[in-house]
Amino acid sequence: MKRALGLVLFMALVAGFTANATAQDASNVSESLDTLRSQLLDAQAKEAGLEARQHQLDEDLKPENIERSLAGIGSTRPEELRESRRRQLSIERDGVRAQLKLVATSRERLESVIRLAETQAYQQNSSAGTPVLNQALVGKQSWGFGWVVGIAAAVGEILGIVMLVILAMKRARRT
Repeated sequence: MKRALGLVLFMALVAGFTANATAQDASNVSESLDTLRSQLLDAQAKEAGLEARQHQLDEDLKPENIERSLAGIGSTRPEELRESRRRQLSIERDGVRAQLKLVATSRERLESVIRLAETQAYQQNSSAGTPVLNQALVGKQSWGFGWVVGIAAAVGEILGIVMLVILAMKRARRT
């Protein structure tokens, strides 16, 4: 549950940072690139952590590992105990998989926005000698960059809401 809440907060931060990037002038492209790259590193680190957790849960779900984890617990109905443990691990694994998909989507969007911003910065630097061309490119790039970042922010918000719904459903199942 803490991981899911952390992911929701992460997605909200990503959406907030990317929305702030659109409000910046074209002269601040390098600053926004640095911010986006740090967000990308955070997303990659989060993705690696989730992949490791998914692998661990896959291992824990093996019948022999479930049996081993319940070895010290006495019960008159060990089958129910094993099934309960398997269900618990399956639910957690499914949650981690959902989080992993969200983080992967976020990472892909950040990579796309970074590529767009790098292209914008390159075109801005290479066309500095032609004022008319520069103005046309800046207008076109601002719209393109803002559009992608706006979509990324909207997707981040939607994914955050989806995660909250998933958490509420899990909580309802437990009670």
